Amino acid sequence: MENNRNFFITIALSVLILAVWQYFYVLPRSEAQREAARVEQQRVEEQKKAAGTNPGTDTGTPAAPGAIPNAPGTDAVTPAGREQALATTTRAKIDTPSLEGSINLTGARLDDLKLKHYTETVDKNSPEISLLNPAALPNGYYAEIGFVGNDKTGAVPGPETVWAIDGNATLTPTTPVTLTYSNDKGLTFKRTFSVDTNYMFTVSDTVQNAGTAAVSLSNYGRVTRFDKPLVASTYVLHEGLIGFTGTEGLQEHKYASIEKDKQFTPGKSTDGWLGITDKYWAVTLVPTEKQPFQPRYAYFEDGRHRYQSDFLTDPITVDAGQSATVESEIFAGAKEVGKINAYAEDRHIKRFDLLIDWGWFHFITKPMFWLIDTLYKFFGNFGLAILATTVIVKAIFYPLANKSYASMANMKKVQPKMLEIREKYADDKMKQQQAMMELYKTEKINPLAGCWPVALQIPVFFSLYKVLYITIEMRHAPFFGWIQDLAAPDPTSLFNLFGLIPVTLPHMLMIGVWPLIMGVTMFLQMRMNPTPPDPTQAAIFTWMPVIFTFMMAGFPAGLVIYWAWNNTLSILQQGIIMKRQGAKIERWDNLVALFRKKPSPAE
Repeated sequence: MENNRNFFITIALSVLILAVWQYFYVLPRSEAQREAARVEQQRVEEQKKAAGTNPGTDTGTPAAPGAIPNAPGTDAVTPAGREQALATTTRAKIDTPSLEGSINLTGARLDDLKLKHYTETVDKNSPEISLLNPAALPNGYYAEIGFVGNDKTGAVPGPETVWAIDGNATLTPTTPVTLTYSNDKGLTFKRTFSVDTNYMFTVSDTVQNAGTAAVSLSNYGRVTRFDKPLVASTYVLHEGLIGFTGTEGLQEHKYASIEKDKQFTPGKSTDGWLGITDKYWAVTLVPTEKQPFQPRYAYFEDGRHRYQSDFLTDPITVDAGQSATVESEIFAGAKEVGKINAYAEDRHIKRFDLLIDWGWFHFITKPMFWLIDTLYKFFGNFGLAILATTVIVKAIFYPLANKSYASMANMKKVQPKMLEIREKYADDKMKQQQAMMELYKTEKINPLAGCWPVALQIPVFFSLYKVLYITIEMRHAPFFGWIQDLAAPDPTSLFNLFGLIPVTLPHMLMIGVWPLIMGVTMFLQMRMNPTPPDPTQAAIFTWMPVIFTFMMAGFPAGLVIYWAWNNTLSILQQGIIMKRQGAKIERWDNLVALFRKKPSPAE
């Protein structure tokens, strides 16, 4: 029993450390980052108003020969709104079942994209998620494909190139958009945008050389972002620059690390992808497989601070009178597990599934998501899927848990003998331990068997936490009643009588209904066992459900529902096994002892 209690205490301390870290580090950092972003945005807008600069003006240092040209708008921010910024340039409309927005004909870049199926809050009438925004805005974010030329090629398509629409002006899954551009050296560029019903764009560039000499030029692509997410990143998942190329494989660079390192250039590659990822969204480039390319992850401070993942292919030669075609893909959308996996398999994008951060324990988190998602398709509710998952996990580990609970029941039956040994050898710990081991051997009891039911909960708990935190399928997923987002904490609180008193409470007082249910079930489960003889351990076990109630209140509601339901099943399972073993269930006696008045020393 002593080992069991120590194990419980260790688990409690582990979860306590996680909760304290989340409350005192993640939440304050998130608030500080939001405030810093607001102040920075206000400062930049005031500065640009005073300077009178024009939106979209690029006053940065010219690009070196053979290098990717500077990003547009690196030294200009407009205080105008999003619609005003979009109105300053000519555009081709984008309209698909999943996306709406436009292609900026200046630079032929994707800088206006909204996700039709996702809103900013659980309110269905709230604004759609704006994934990509014009460079002139403080939150500018775009993807761009272009060329790097030389004196022989003349001007080639770059960030300031104004393309012309050839025919259809609306990009849909069935109607591609073709753009054209010609220079004074006899080169004609024909770019065709096509898109599927989800989030993948295909950019096909054909270069026709009508000159008298062969020319060489390189293809580049970049994802550029001028701001950072307002919500602080955590150790649970990666947000920032990401890619999988060459022999280095997966590359992850958080915003803070790339700000420090400035630039990271892995080896050349002939396949892979790279871009920028958020918690739920991502924009990535998939370069052509026809040419080796140089990937790069960078942070620039010239003009405007910006983060950029880009690639530059080896030179492509186009003979006189001939043409050459290069094709790249751009993913811009929600990181839906099924769609990401389908792109990786159908389009042969190497390890594209790593765009979703399953973590080091992916061998647990992936099956956990698959099980929950499969059950969701059957029940139509992720909350019910989590409850069913708990039952299935319980069933899988039932034989092991059954042996553990049976061993715990046997421990209860020999409790009087254990107390007798403690009293007999109170002054000799060595003999006490020897006598205990002899008792375990005689009664065929494994003192560590009781740890397994708790130990098995830990990987399931953390894998479910990871799934709830990182997968967009859980975002805004409702349960029943007041739980409209399983990935967010329970929005109710005991301290305002669950909404009857109209007051705004601090985060630490948001103790909702489900955390209370979880705390009660944990309390009842722990009271099934004898009260520890040591006063310190007894106090810890008494107050542990209360502490966990406050800690778990800030966790996703889906996780709290899982824990409460798991506790309930454990109470039923342990009670049945103890009854079969003839062991006394201590719950009632423990409850009476808890509230019984203790005698004074004089009595």
